[in-house]
Amino acid sequence: MSTTTDAPLASAQPLPPTHPRKERGKLLKILGVGFGIAVAVGNTISAGIVRTPGDIAARLPNHWLFFCVWFIGAFYALVSAFQLAELGSAIPSSGGQYNFSRRALGDYAGFIVGWSDWLSTCGTTGAVGIVIGEYMAHLFPAFDGFFTFRLLGDIPRIKFTAVSAILLFAVLQWKSISMGSKVQNFTTVLKGLVFFIMVIACFSMGGHVRQAAEAVASSQHLAPVIIPVGAALITAILFGIQATVYTYDGWDGVIYFGDEIKNPGFLVPRAIFASLFSVVTIYLLVNAAVLYVLPMRDIAGNNFSLGLAAQRVFGPSGDAIFRSIMVIALFSSINALHLMGARVIYAMSRDGLFFPAVSRINKGGTPTLGLLLSALVGVAFAIFSFDRVIAMLAFFFVTNYLLSFISLFLLRAREPNLPRPFRAWGYPWTTAIALIGSIGFLIEAVREDRTNSILTLVALACSYPVYRVLKFVSSGSASNETV
Repeated sequence: MSTTTDAPLASAQPLPPTHPRKERGKLLKILGVGFGIAVAVGNTISAGIVRTPGDIAARLPNHWLFFCVWFIGAFYALVSAFQLAELGSAIPSSGGQYNFSRRALGDYAGFIVGWSDWLSTCGTTGAVGIVIGEYMAHLFPAFDGFFTFRLLGDIPRIKFTAVSAILLFAVLQWKSISMGSKVQNFTTVLKGLVFFIMVIACFSMGGHVRQAAEAVASSQHLAPVIIPVGAALITAILFGIQATVYTYDGWDGVIYFGDEIKNPGFLVPRAIFASLFSVVTIYLLVNAAVLYVLPMRDIAGNNFSLGLAAQRVFGPSGDAIFRSIMVIALFSSINALHLMGARVIYAMSRDGLFFPAVSRINKGGTPTLGLLLSALVGVAFAIFSFDRVIAMLAFFFVTNYLLSFISLFLLRAREPNLPRPFRAWGYPWTTAIALIGSIGFLIEAVREDRTNSILTLVALACSYPVYRVLKFVSSGSASNETV
C-alpha cells in the first residue's frame, strides 16, 4: 500500500456537470469505513459462492488446482484494487466507476459505464429476489404454488416473494442514508456471523463425513476423477479464474458513495482493501470447509455444494439451516444493491446524462427517485425472464473495469497535479497487469458466448441514440431552470 507524502489529503473536485442545474438537495457526508466494508461484503457474498465451487471443481477436480484459481482470482482483484483505490480517493464522487470514465474519456464513455452498471445492478437485484423466493418457498411451502391476478394470469407466489423483498428494502432505506446504512451494517454482520458458524461446524463435525463418503466410493470401485492436461488444462484454469473474478466482484462497493464518505481520500482506500480482505478470507474458509466435508467428486458439477455440506453435517435439518443462512445473506445483498443502483443514476442525472428529476435528494440524503426507479427495474427483472439481458451485461461488467484502468493511465498523463491521497502501488506495471487481465477475460467471454457478444455490440451501438436523447432532455431542462 502506497500513499503520497507531498500531496494534501483534500481530493480533487469532480468534473463540472455538462448542464448545470439548481441544487436539488445534498448527499450527507456521514459514512465511514465500517459502512464501506458492510456494503461491499453485503453486495459481494451472495449466491455466487454456492454455485461457483461446483463449476470450478467440475473442470479442475484437484485440491491444489481448485485453490490455485481462487488465489489467482484474489490476486487479480488485489491488483485491480490498487487502481480503483487511487481513482476513488482522487475522484470521490458517488456513482461508482461512471465518474472515472466520464472524467478521463468523456460523457459518452461515462454514459456507457453508468448505464450498463445501473442495469446490471438492477438485474442482479431481480435475480437475488428470485433466489430468495425459491429458498423461502422451500422453507415454507405456503410461499409456493400460484396466485391468480386477473391482468397477468396465474403468477407463482415465488415471484411475489421476490417482489416483496425488493420493495421492502427500498422502503427501509427510503427515509435516510442513516437508516440504509444501519440496515446494511446489521445484515452484513449477521451474514458474516452465520457463515463463520457454518465454517466452524464443518471443521468440527465434518471430518468423519468425508471419510465415510470416500470409503463408500472406494467400495463401489468408482472411476477415478480425471484431471485435464495440456490445452484442456489451460482452458479449465482460464475458466476457473474467470469464475472466481466474477464471484469476487463487489469488493469496490465503497466507490459508489464517495460524496458520503467522511475524509474519502483517507478512508476510501482503506475500505476497499479491508473489504477485499474480508471477502477473500470468507471465500477461502468456506471452500476449505466444503472440501473438508465433501470429497471432490461430490463437489464437481454440484450447484449446491455448500448446501450438501450442511446436509452431511447437520443431517435432515441441514438443508433448512443452509437455506436460512442464504436468505439472510441475500437480504444484505438486496439492500446493498439498492444503495448502489440509486447512486449511479443520481450521479448521471447530476451531470446532465439522465432525467433531471433523478438528481433530487430528500432531507435524509436519499436519492428517492433514483431508489424508486432502481427498485422498479429490479422488480421487472424479477417478474420477467431476462436471462439473455443479464448474460449480455456480463460483458459490460468486464468492460467497465477495463475502461477504469485506461482512465487511470490517461489521468496520470493529463492531470499529473491532481491530488492523489493514494497512489496505485506498482504503477504502471500493476495497472498494465490489471488491464491485460481484463482484456483476456473479455476475449475469453466472447469466445465462450459468441451470440451474446454480438448482441452486446448491437446494444452498445444502440446506446448512442439513447445517450443523445437523454442529453437533449437534460439540456432542455437545465435551460428552463436558468430562465
